[in-house]
Amino acid sequence: MITSDAIQFGILAAILGLLFYTRSLGGKWDKFYTFVPLILLAYLIPSLLNTFGIISSEGSNLWQVAKDYFLPAALILLTLAIDFKAILGLGPKALIMFVTATIGIVIGGPLAVMIIGSFSPETVSADGADAAWRGLSTVAGSWIGGGANQTAMLELYGYPQELFAAMVAVDIIIAEIWMIFLLYGAGNPEPIDRWLKADASAIERLKTKMENYTAELERIPTTPDFMLLAGVTFGGVALSHLVAQLVGGWVGSMPGMEDSILANSFFWIVVTATTFGLTASFTRLSHLEGAGASKIGTVFIFLLVAIIGTKMDIMAIADEPLLFLLGGIWMLIHVILLFIVAKLIRAPFFFVAVGSKANVGGAASAPVLAAAFHPALASVGVLLAVLGYALGTYGAILTAEMMRAVSF
Repeated sequence: MITSDAIQFGILAAILGLLFYTRSLGGKWDKFYTFVPLILLAYLIPSLLNTFGIISSEGSNLWQVAKDYFLPAALILLTLAIDFKAILGLGPKALIMFVTATIGIVIGGPLAVMIIGSFSPETVSADGADAAWRGLSTVAGSWIGGGANQTAMLELYGYPQELFAAMVAVDIIIAEIWMIFLLYGAGNPEPIDRWLKADASAIERLKTKMENYTAELERIPTTPDFMLLAGVTFGGVALSHLVAQLVGGWVGSMPGMEDSILANSFFWIVVTATTFGLTASFTRLSHLEGAGASKIGTVFIFLLVAIIGTKMDIMAIADEPLLFLLGGIWMLIHVILLFIVAKLIRAPFFFVAVGSKANVGGAASAPVLAAAFHPALASVGVLLAVLGYALGTYGAILTAEMMRAVSF
């Protein structure tokens, strides 16, 4: 049994390096990762190491480091990459479908809780730290934003990490089933576009525009670029902790607010980090995306995922089968709303698919799906996914509080 944090961290980093290396090889590995998502392995392998006693998370400080440093850093780096001008340039239909996808997740969660609660109230019990709505808040964070937002909800609402495996399974399995349908549609979008009565010529114009945008943004990063990235990122992390200490402590000292979410210092860390990144995106600091800001943010996310994996109990997956039904209903509401709105505004299937995956999947899968339509469109998936990171924290909190309100 390995208890040293330094050794554990090195093992986790090596596992992630091996996963990404094999993913980059293509060929048979492409087929493998089509059926076994990389992020699932990033959770599962550390979980198995813990389950079989190879490593132990007891007494480890890795989670504290991940929560206090990696998570706010990832939020800053991923929101720093937002180019609102480019997003607005995608046209109203792209943004309408993205917002529709977000709304589908926000309202779908509470509706699914109500449906399951009507015949199995114990599944969605509102009592205790292990209340279902607390765990489902992590699914909302993932489906609106991504891994960083999911981790933020896990810590913010205090859901037991040993039960988190079941929520991860609901998140990934339901999302990947939907991804299969979207990839199939991406291979032959014309029949769907005809049914939607959509004009797909806008997609061709978008391909050219995004090719030019990507070429202008990318550059070879320098050492000053990386040092500025480090300074901005961890300066923002420091500011997040300072605001959390001051504001969280002040709210907590107010009568009747001790148990409020506004008194939770971690709430202010997450909100401040997200707001800091969004604010910086309006300045010249946004140009650091060309030096790899979002790529470094993704590294932090996968380190977060692996560290969480060391605290998971994979046996919890079989304990709550109705959670998978809840997740399926939740996703179905999201999908139905998407197609209703797409039919009404005659949006091309591309906007339906990418708008959905920019929420349900984020930067990990939205570019992949966009590239399935055309490689030049991958950056569209990135742009919308980064917007999802910005909304993920706020949207997931709203969804969680609505699910809390309707829980039994």
